[in-house]
Amino acid sequence: MSSALTIRTVRARAVSFALPAHAQVSLGIGRTIKRDAVIVEVTTAAGVTGYGEAHAARAPTAIAELINSTLADLVVGMAADQPQAVWERVYRMQLASHGAGAAAAIGLSGIDLALWDIQGKAAGLPVWQLLGGSRRAIQAYAGGIALGFQAPEALVHEAQALVRRGYQALKVRVGDAPALDGERVAAVRAALGEEIVLMTDANCAMDLGYVEAVAPALEAAHAAWLEEPFPAHDYTSYRAARALTSVPLAAGENHYTRFDFERVRDDGAITIWQPDLSKTGGLTEALRIATLAASRGFAIHPHTSVTALNMAASLHFLSAIEHPGFYEADVSAFNPLRDALAPSGMLELEAGRLFAPTAPGLGIEVSPDLFERFPAAPGAGYV
Repeated sequence: MSSALTIRTVRARAVSFALPAHAQVSLGIGRTIKRDAVIVEVTTAAGVTGYGEAHAARAPTAIAELINSTLADLVVGMAADQPQAVWERVYRMQLASHGAGAAAAIGLSGIDLALWDIQGKAAGLPVWQLLGGSRRAIQAYAGGIALGFQAPEALVHEAQALVRRGYQALKVRVGDAPALDGERVAAVRAALGEEIVLMTDANCAMDLGYVEAVAPALEAAHAAWLEEPFPAHDYTSYRAARALTSVPLAAGENHYTRFDFERVRDDGAITIWQPDLSKTGGLTEALRIATLAASRGFAIHPHTSVTALNMAASLHFLSAIEHPGFYEADVSAFNPLRDALAPSGMLELEAGRLFAPTAPGLGIEVSPDLFERFPAAPGAGYV
């Protein structure tokens, strides 16, 4: 390795912003009032700096502290251009032997994304090119914190506005009550027609009886998938739900590392895979998960997090894997950590599709004043 790419420092900082009333959305885990993220900065001996996003996990300062107090010490002095070696060290020393598995995977994710950012900057290449990919058009669906529990006419109005913006696929929230879910999904399908791809997301708010009750409405609306009806660890319910509906089951944002996805593969119940690069172990692990998915012919549809760092990483990832699926576009009404970081044009649709950035690394610049503008705020993000 080049000594210039030796990791010199690792620093994680939590950031937050409150949601104004018009941007608060009710969904299966509550009503959103605040959003958080953890931004990880890694510097090298030569001064090359990379940035990554670790998911906040509803405990942004705790995730940042784990990175700063524990994970950083494991990786300082290692080579920034060997993310697999860094990954294995953190896995062996923290995930595999000392617990804190999900939190450690999340912290590792932020570090890993920053290392890929460094590699691209050092090579003068965007990450997708570093990976041997191509700048392909990635089909996007309207997601993020949007299209929640509201009156059908209001939901239809929001959905129609997104279609006018160019989205040819969108995801509505379910998990309120079977009858209400059915009414909303039917209204959106009737208003938009059959040409629009319609996904649904329950945010773990269902049980088997609920799935059985809502299944006819989802099937009648030709839902492309039912996302996270149950918590990620409830493998038994996922297996049982396959007999209750023909709608494909989707999950993955709360599955950590390839080892969780090996169980998903073997169970065969979840066929829509949605790893989040800021949760599952970073780009390094997401590439391994994509290889697992390819062995079954499954496409990968990554879940996106809060900032443009994760969003850009997801586009680079989809530009490099064998079976790229949909990109989840964050269409939240208010997200300054998306808007302040995304380079011009990155989130502009072209015939319902997006492209990865072309600048070196992830293609995202982080201004030093970002952390002053969005200091970590206490409290839960949902009520």
